[in-house]
Parts: sequence; structure tokens; C-alpha cells
Amino acid sequence: MHRLFVAIRPPIAIRRTLHACMGGIIGARWQDDEQLHITLRFVGEIERHCANDLAAALSEIHFHPFDIALAGLGQFDRKGRVDTLWAGVQPREPLTQLHQRVDRACVSVGLPPDERAYLPHITLARFGRLAGSTADFMTRHGGLTSAPFTVDGFALFESHLSHEGAAYHMMDRYSAG
Repeated sequence: MHRLFVAIRPPIAIRRTLHACMGGIIGARWQDDEQLHITLRFVGEIERHCANDLAAALSEIHFHPFDIALAGLGQFDRKGRVDTLWAGVQPREPLTQLHQRVDRACVSVGLPPDERAYLPHITLARFGRLAGSTADFMTRHGGLTSAPFTVDGFALFESHLSHEGAAYHMMDRYSAG
């Protein structure tokens, strides 16, 4: 079985900008450089033959390069507490369109459609039950922005879970065109 997802890797300059603001929240598990990405579609656990079919279907996706930029911070809550801290990206529309194409490729190989609302973002940190407040961090860095960067491809990643967190391995890269 392979635990897969489809994502965009931001360029090194954007990842450096994100790392420069990380820190200062007790109990936060900050993402390392290899973990920074914009998820287009979480696939989950699938068999090797289905993974191969998915890789082939993703290679058929055509799109034109587009520009996006970092745009603020946000957080996801779970059961009344902050679970995830993330950086937003704008504009969302080209990412949403690419997400829809990736989702159609997944469905074409027999995977169920993604029923969740799509909110493009880059996860910065995850939190356990004993995490500190994010209020000061949000005040200091809430206006996070960057110069635009070009999205000219996406990749299929495999995720390996361990006690230290997730490690990602790029299986295939797909270029715009």
C-alpha cells in the first residue's frame, strides 16, 4: 500500500520566508523544509497498481503556468482548540481549477471524489493538546505576504508516517503545458 497525495512544492525563496517566521509557540510541531507544500488532493492508502494508474492519469493533466503569492495566516480548529497553523495563498481560483483536474484524474482511476471544501494553504505547524496560544504569533505574522511565484508543475508524493512525523518522497513530477 502507498499513502499518496498530490501537491505543489513552493520555491526555495518562499520556503525560506515561511521558515523565517516559524517559532515562538509552545508545543507547536513546525514543518521542516521537506514538508512545505500546497496540497491539491490527498489520495490516501492505495495499492501499487492503482498508484501506477494514478500517475499515468496525472500525466494527462494540462494547465498553463500561473502566479500565486503568500497571503496571510489561518488556523484550523478541532474540538475547540487550534489543530493546524497555515499560510494562505492567493489567488485561489487557479489552484482550485488545478485541484478539480487532479480530482477528476483520481476519480478516473476508481478513487472516490474529494467531497471536502478545498482551501489552498501551506501547513506551518501542527498542535497537540498542550499547545500554547497562537494569538501573539498571529499578531506578529498575520500580514504575511510574498512576491508572486510561478506554479509550473505539481507532483505525486508518498507519505511515510513515523513517531517523528511524516516524511515525504516525490514519486513523479508533472509540468504545465
